[in-house]
Amino acid sequence: MTDQFVHDVSNEELHAQDPDGRLYNEDLAPAQPSHRKWNAYQLFSLWMNDAHNAGNYTWAAGLFVGLGMSAFDVTLGIFLGSIIILIGCTLSGFMGHATGTPYPVISRITWGVWGANIPALVRGVVAIAWYGVQTYLASIALNALLSRAIPAFRDLSTTSAPSILGLSVGGWICFLILSLIQLIIVRNGMEAVRHFQGLAGPIIWIVMLTLMFYFLGKAGWGFDWFSGPKGQTVTGGAQARNILIAMAQTVGTLATLMLNFADFARYSPSRKAVVVGNLWGLPINWTAFAVTSVITTAAAAKVLHADMNEIKDPGILISHVDNSVMFYIFTGAFVFATIGVNIVANFVSAAFDISNVNPKRISFRTGGLITAIAAIVVTPWNYFNNPIVVGYFLGSLGALLGPFFGILIVDFFLVRKQKFSIRHMYLPSPKSIYYYNKGVSRYALYALIPSAIVALSIALVPWFAAIQDFGWFIGAPLAGIIYYLIANNRVIVLPHDTAEESEPATA
Repeated sequence: MTDQFVHDVSNEELHAQDPDGRLYNEDLAPAQPSHRKWNAYQLFSLWMNDAHNAGNYTWAAGLFVGLGMSAFDVTLGIFLGSIIILIGCTLSGFMGHATGTPYPVISRITWGVWGANIPALVRGVVAIAWYGVQTYLASIALNALLSRAIPAFRDLSTTSAPSILGLSVGGWICFLILSLIQLIIVRNGMEAVRHFQGLAGPIIWIVMLTLMFYFLGKAGWGFDWFSGPKGQTVTGGAQARNILIAMAQTVGTLATLMLNFADFARYSPSRKAVVVGNLWGLPINWTAFAVTSVITTAAAAKVLHADMNEIKDPGILISHVDNSVMFYIFTGAFVFATIGVNIVANFVSAAFDISNVNPKRISFRTGGLITAIAAIVVTPWNYFNNPIVVGYFLGSLGALLGPFFGILIVDFFLVRKQKFSIRHMYLPSPKSIYYYNKGVSRYALYALIPSAIVALSIALVPWFAAIQDFGWFIGAPLAGIIYYLIANNRVIVLPHDTAEESEPATA
């Protein structure tokens, strides 16, 4: 495959062969050369937006504070995890670039034209749930900003203020404001998303570095890379385990993006842009952000004489900034950052997944509207701290992302050797080579079921708590291996998927 984007049919012909819109609409159609404006910098900015937010700051600081890792252990673990994510997202990006299509459409090659809705809907539910959570977290920062700027607004957000469905009136106002802002960006299309995240990335970095130097300067510029938060030093096997845990959690944190990345790389002009953008955005940018988070937390604890657990949340940390101008800038930046990550990691993906269910009636913009409404209806503030919902429901769905990734990558690169037909990806009839058995691949299902059982067991069964962080590393390869054996009739021999008796066309 070359960087030249080639397909066997025009978008007009795709529309003509599917006049009922069962598989085709303009948003799901292959991206044309004129739309391929996501260069290396844009993809690098995408990763800046995905990294620089309150959730990832708290997570990185938590490795240092909560698990007692040294800054060196955190840095090395996150760097190694970023390398794995780099490989996965580059492969996903190559699929998006080659086909010009988003993840749900690419999945039709592996899962069948109707079976593709299985992984798409699972990813969509996870994306909507976390979109709501990220919006809620951003609304807390916005609430703090408005409460400090407008004393009357503070009265709407106190514990004694009236609440609706578990959230104060002030909280509702902030949540709805942020929901509207994100909806406006997405409803203006992927070009609006590209411009927003391209602007947000460098601004957030400047603010993050300023915050780090602010506290580091007040702390006397002293920092020990090889000691934990209480001055302890961990070596040998315990240190190796710390590094592996940081690596595994990095992969778990970004596992969704390994599927989502095709949604953006489809607009990339070349494979080189995908590789360069990922290289700068992942091992370099992600690792640097983690280091910034750890140093800032440690320095702030020294300056404020506070328990690190109390200030690892940047929303709380920023409240200790005594300069009002800096407080407003920092808080606004974190709100801005969370909007960026939410759109990139959750909103866009959910919109494409929902659109894929009924392309004729649900466009990308309509899918975004459904996502925004659903995120309000489920009241994410009520389930965010609920271990049953987050740990069992979202945890079980998230555990399936590894097997979905393993099956897709093995099928596209090893089984089909990057051969595909755009025409047949949008052909809603048994004439499609991806129609399989009434439109659903048995091969993918047979590979998913056992790997899903293993992945869910690791995620949910307390007996596997020791390896819970490594679920993706087990589920993804297991699903890929099983699929490869089935698809090639090696060791595991099953009836052929109907359409696999035909050789896909090469794009």
